[in-house]
Amino acid sequence: MTAAPSAVRTAAPPRLPADHDALCRVFRPLFDEVAEGALRRDQERVLPFEQVRLLDEAGFGTLRVPAEHGGPGASVETVARLLVELAAADSNVAHLYRSHLGFVESLRFQPEHLRSVWYPRVLAGRTVGNASTEKGGNRLGTLSTTLRRTADGWVLDGEKYYTTGTIFADYTRVSAALDGQDGRRFAVVATDAPGVTVLDDWDGFGQRLTGTGTARFAAVPVPDDALLDRVAGSPEAVHEAAFFQLVLLAVLAGIAQAARRDAAATVASRRRTFNTGLGLPFAQDPLIQEATGRIAAKAYAAEAVVLHAARALDAGLAAAARAGADRPGFDGPTPAALHDGEIAVEHAQVTVPELAVGAAQDLFLTVGASATSTAKGLDRHWRNAQTVATHNPIAFRARALGDHWINGTLPEGLDAIGDAPARAPKEAAR
Repeated sequence: MTAAPSAVRTAAPPRLPADHDALCRVFRPLFDEVAEGALRRDQERVLPFEQVRLLDEAGFGTLRVPAEHGGPGASVETVARLLVELAAADSNVAHLYRSHLGFVESLRFQPEHLRSVWYPRVLAGRTVGNASTEKGGNRLGTLSTTLRRTADGWVLDGEKYYTTGTIFADYTRVSAALDGQDGRRFAVVATDAPGVTVLDDWDGFGQRLTGTGTARFAAVPVPDDALLDRVAGSPEAVHEAAFFQLVLLAVLAGIAQAARRDAAATVASRRRTFNTGLGLPFAQDPLIQEATGRIAAKAYAAEAVVLHAARALDAGLAAAARAGADRPGFDGPTPAALHDGEIAVEHAQVTVPELAVGAAQDLFLTVGASATSTAKGLDRHWRNAQTVATHNPIAFRARALGDHWINGTLPEGLDAIGDAPARAPKEAAR
């Protein structure tokens, strides 16, 4: 199945303001529309093409385009706040924008000739998905997907999985090795280009509507203005990796808010009570109030942590701009504030998933067995939170933080997920 276009766009999105309150006036009515059919879409596995179209036409994908390039120039914190709210409406929709927002974020570090090509496309409503991870067979830190030079130009070949958002997008950004070398570049190719196939074959029990499936590339031509360099450890790599994870954390915070919303609404409308309780209406029972309050506190804490990390990323970008670290060819030390943002996100990656999964789990402590009704669909919050949380194993993030606080070590990632090399067994103790 080839990617289905979200819709034919009749006009470019409107120019948006930058401040949060003004943006809420634009997007909250749309978020309400997204929320309206979220339960039915999850139950019937209906991909949200129409909801994505509405958001694209309203300019949701343009939020991080800088003002000097014609965009609203909204801050990372403002975008994070909107993502939390969108995720509370439908976590799938917020999640699938991760790839596009990450691509737009990376453009601020690219050469002007690439920004002049891609910012106008984004402002015209075009969106970009993601095709980075390979399912297996590639060695850790390397890629099997390749870019090769032919007499007619660059050609892309390979297969990717977890291509979140691509089925909804006009383009997808593909990570690839250059002529079989280690390391990677990005090739941005149209999802309807010859040789591109996008499948809706994601079978996870949560986040089932994000279009996270397989994408195949067979001799796909790649123009020069669609090739983006990536240098491991560069200011761009540090910031964009942290930004990518921040989006997931905002999605988790939104799921926690959805659990809070549904817990309060379910308790408020319930008439039956248990014969082992106090005999009070559920809405007045102090134990049920306590359970709901604990969900609310977890949702509050999750959002607070996410927004604190977002502000750290904004501060890192400001420091990068002052140092010139956002310009191509920068060869100085990465500003400490960029690493501070990275570390802030690492802390959030340990705490926010536990808060969100806990809030979704505690939802079932409020009304008992009736909460497990498939018609209510309350289980989707736990399924979705658990699925997002598994994107980054907490143990690995906590270990990296411990190494940082003990030894001052900065987080380090390889160019690509892959098969770990076999290690020789340790010599037996003498």
